[in-house]
Amino acid sequence: MSQKFIKSQNKNSSSTAFGKYFAQAVYDNHFVGTEELADFIQRQASVKKSDIKAVLQELGEAFKHFFEMGQKIKLDGIGIFKVGFSSIGVTKLEDCGAQTITTRRVLFQPETTRVVVGQQKTNDGSVKQKYVNAITMLKDVTFEETHDNAMNIEPEGSGSGNNGGSSQNSGGTGNGQNTGGNSGGGGNPGGNPGGSGGSDMN
Repeated sequence: MSQKFIKSQNKNSSSTAFGKYFAQAVYDNHFVGTEELADFIQRQASVKKSDIKAVLQELGEAFKHFFEMGQKIKLDGIGIFKVGFSSIGVTKLEDCGAQTITTRRVLFQPETTRVVVGQQKTNDGSVKQKYVNAITMLKDVTFEETHDNAMNIEPEGSGSGNNGGSSQNSGGTGNGQNTGGNSGGGGNPGGNPGGSGGSDMN
């Protein structure tokens, strides 16, 4: 199986990418839930499905607990989760406090893996490997165009992409700016979080 996409034309006349075609991710109506996850994990490991379901159902409570403690959560093979938020800008230092914090979100930084992509000769004649850092969960994902009308495009407002340049994001990660900037990743005001803060997960 593979991640499906359709060919979509940028119809925003004020965009520098107006008229260009992009691959845009589409999804079916099915959400993989706790039951299906537990069933899959049971087939991969020697653990009963009922035990897996119990753990998965408690996972949300565990996240909530450690977020309330101001801690980051790292799941091996998945990545790092932490709290992020937006803040209203104020002119006086003393006016900046918890009351200026507005939207809260969960920031996710996926785990990455070094993937060798070839070799390169150095000036001294030796050969060294070239590699890239690939997201562990995505490095084996393949892509396939679909013409299935039952597949759904991400709804407007969920961050369907950035049409301003020569590439377009698909699938809801978005590039929207928040008043006062995102906090929790050391990012620039009004931009996406830096450091260990990755994509927003709503």
